[in-house]
Amino acid sequence: MRSTWGNNLQLTIFGESHGPAIGVVVDGLPIGLSVDEEAVARDMARRAPGQDPTATARREADRVRIVSGLYRGHTTGAPLCGLIENTNVRSGDYEAMQRLMRPGHADYAGYVKYRGMNDPRGGGHFSGRLTAPLVFAGALCRQALAARGIEVGAHIASIAGVEDAPMDPVGVDAQTLRALRDARFALLDPAREAAMRARVEEARLAGDSVGGSIEVAAVGVPAGLGAPFFDSLESTLAHLLFSIPAVKGVAFGDGFGLCAMRGSGANDAMRVQDGRVTCETNHNGGVTGGITNGMPVVCRVAVKPTPSIAQPQRTVDVSCMADAQIEIRGRHDPCIVPRAVPVVESAMLLALTDLLLEEETRG
Repeated sequence: MRSTWGNNLQLTIFGESHGPAIGVVVDGLPIGLSVDEEAVARDMARRAPGQDPTATARREADRVRIVSGLYRGHTTGAPLCGLIENTNVRSGDYEAMQRLMRPGHADYAGYVKYRGMNDPRGGGHFSGRLTAPLVFAGALCRQALAARGIEVGAHIASIAGVEDAPMDPVGVDAQTLRALRDARFALLDPAREAAMRARVEEARLAGDSVGGSIEVAAVGVPAGLGAPFFDSLESTLAHLLFSIPAVKGVAFGDGFGLCAMRGSGANDAMRVQDGRVTCETNHNGGVTGGITNGMPVVCRVAVKPTPSIAQPQRTVDVSCMADAQIEIRGRHDPCIVPRAVPVVESAMLLALTDLLLEEETRG
């Protein structure tokens, strides 16, 4: 099992949902980066469980202990390791998952691939708990990118069919993105919150769950990041986004909406403004030919409903290879979308940092 990503910035995540700790080793961060640990803690708190009715009741402080790579508040150039202790586990809730495979989860696929040796407690290494180390790594990259004038933010684009107002793909600005990061329930139109929460509560009371979507944007991104084909901005970011449990779709700019357009409408007309090239529209999400074109980088992510639900479901018992039924107990998010917002941001932060380091290395 390999859990390492990146070319110039490399991450290795480790741990299991109910193990002693989870964490990440980050290699390749800029040397001498000043790390604001309070800002890191704020990003971690946005993802932490147990703080909202839409989230699991499991409470974890998600405090990160940096055990290497930092000296007197600055990165040293050595691999930086962040450790997050698991303090509120109830492994007994997962006793039956040794043999009963949860529909919609990685239980069966992981059981086959790892010959039954995988840790089933809370999903083990497959758990969304492992997104906490990604948020920590993203928080470090946020500080490196901010020094270069790049800001990243995201919002809940939809929950259970209730839509938030979309971002302005041309005019979205750093102030808007920072304001979203300060909101507990990140919306561009706060008036949509009540309807979204009502859909989540309706599902929770029915022992069910709902999904939704997240829109993320980056501004201040220079033109020229990425490369055609295998190291495009889209493929680099999509690789990270699809590593987030429950993400089932990624679209840049107008995405699938481009399918119904003509080229005359889908093309982003260009002009010179204040000595720089800009586009009048941003249907392509700030990326053409796999390379950033100087417009805001905008993409949308589809998040499926949390598969752990309290309703009876048909499944299989692998201990005797027979059909079975399962009712999942334990503490689970009726909607994972709000807590996934900082995780999606982190994917954008990590991808941009990796590509920016590549460009700076090239000189």
